[in-house]
Amino acid sequence: MEKNNLLTDEIIVHKIYAIRGKKVMIDSDLALLYGVETKVFNQSVKRNIDRFPGDFMFQLTDEECKNLRSHFVTSSWGGSRYKPNVFTEQGVAMLSGVLKSKIAIQVNIKIIRVFTKLREQLLSHKDILLRLEQIENQVGSNTKDIHSIFQALRDLLNPPTEKRVKIGFKAISNKQMSDDNK
Repeated sequence: MEKNNLLTDEIIVHKIYAIRGKKVMIDSDLALLYGVETKVFNQSVKRNIDRFPGDFMFQLTDEECKNLRSHFVTSSWGGSRYKPNVFTEQGVAMLSGVLKSKIAIQVNIKIIRVFTKLREQLLSHKDILLRLEQIENQVGSNTKDIHSIFQALRDLLNPPTEKRVKIGFKAISNKQMSDDNK
């Protein structure tokens, strides 16, 4: 129970990866969060394999393993000989029917809430992108006007450097005064 209190959303988010266009969690990370060995975790999954179709859980390819491990200085799997299974949000939800300890249930709820927050943030970002696209389209139709405004601003900031005739009183030397009087 205490371990669950130390489990923050940030810790969970750092254990979610994008693989094959899906947000997934690795079996070893899930096992660690649930407080069981990866081997025990995977045995529980294998005993209930019908609950985990391909869109809930899949095994990484050699290339995906290599790419994922390259994110870490050392292998987070300790040089394991098997390719890890990864679980989508639906797969994590299905784990609640397989792993029934109190800690597993609480951790599972927390993970599902993080997935939900991520999805909400993604939708929020999508709304922002749509609004930016609308603004871009509006600005696109006013390009000439905006260009004219920027040109006027540039002209104000960089006035022409042509030599101007000074106006006002000039100091006259004695020689000039004598020449003028003649």
